[in-house]
Amino acid sequence: MVKFKENPTLLQRIENLHPYETMLYLGMLGSGLIFLFMASAFLFSSRALLAGMNQNVPIAFLISTFLLVISGFSATSIRLAYQEENTNKLLGSLRTTVILGMIFTILQVVGWYELKAKGIEFTGIPSGSFLYVLSGIHIFHLSGAMIFGLILYFQLAKSRKDEVQKLIIHTNPFEKMRVRLFTFYWHFMDGIWLILFLLFVLSF
Repeated sequence: MVKFKENPTLLQRIENLHPYETMLYLGMLGSGLIFLFMASAFLFSSRALLAGMNQNVPIAFLISTFLLVISGFSATSIRLAYQEENTNKLLGSLRTTVILGMIFTILQVVGWYELKAKGIEFTGIPSGSFLYVLSGIHIFHLSGAMIFGLILYFQLAKSRKDEVQKLIIHTNPFEKMRVRLFTFYWHFMDGIWLILFLLFVLSF
């Protein structure tokens, strides 16, 4: 009698996850709920007052959004380089992604000064305050990804000159998982910001 292999249930799949994966997915779920709550509060705040100020979205927010989109492509190339076992390309893509993330963070702060110059204060109208809060929370979450990216970069760079370590890096399932989780989380933060930026644009 032929026995068909049963597909694992959702609970079984969760149980089979590595603890790092579990923590990341739970963290992303928590972060998503935080952003959903804050974005909903922003939508129901006094956005009419913000629109009535006849101002535009800060130029720094526009530039930073463009750079973050580019960083999404460089994050994708990290996984491709890992699959190709191209350490130099992997390190280059990882370095580019983190640097773009740092520039994005700096431009976000510049955007806060632009908001202040436009008369939109942190302690002013509620919708204006949410612009700072949502941007700040996103920076906080993205900073975690950048710190992990830097750790990953220096560990990979250290093993580049050792052929044995280099082979281990590219064949170790744990390392593959770390690269995958980093790129997945980076794309998640990209998507969160694009949604927030769209809300900002529609509110001015």
